[in-house]
Amino acid sequence: MPNALYAKGREAFLDGIISWTSNTIRAVLLDLTRYTPAIDAHQWLSDIPVEARIATSGPFDGKTVTDGIADANDITFPAVTGQQCSALAIYRDTGTASTSRLIALIVQASGLPVLPSGNDIEIQWDSGDNKIFKL
Repeated sequence: MPNALYAKGREAFLDGIISWTSNTIRAVLLDLTRYTPAIDAHQWLSDIPVEARIATSGPFDGKTVTDGIADANDITFPAVTGQQCSALAIYRDTGTASTSRLIALIVQASGLPVLPSGNDIEIQWDSGDNKIFKL
């Protein structure tokens, strides 16, 4: 499965509901044996079962937008334990899972897949043309 933008996330960008630079953006490490992504249907963090959400990042910093390309500083998930993580979901965090809009599913990133061992997990975003993602 390639990296993908959730359909409702793209829609939210176009409707002005999501602002990459001013909203709180986070990522959650996912166990894909406990979550089957539905890129065209899933809209909220609550669409991902709690047992599939292994660890959550802090808010992204250093966010930029250039020519429709989203970028940010690399992220670290501190002291992660649990099941193997083979993807992460990026979302706009409102503090409530049922209103936190899913943006992107990342399955191809430096550091993935990873088997948590209690250590920090660092995810390095692509430094190529598309960075984290391109609209």
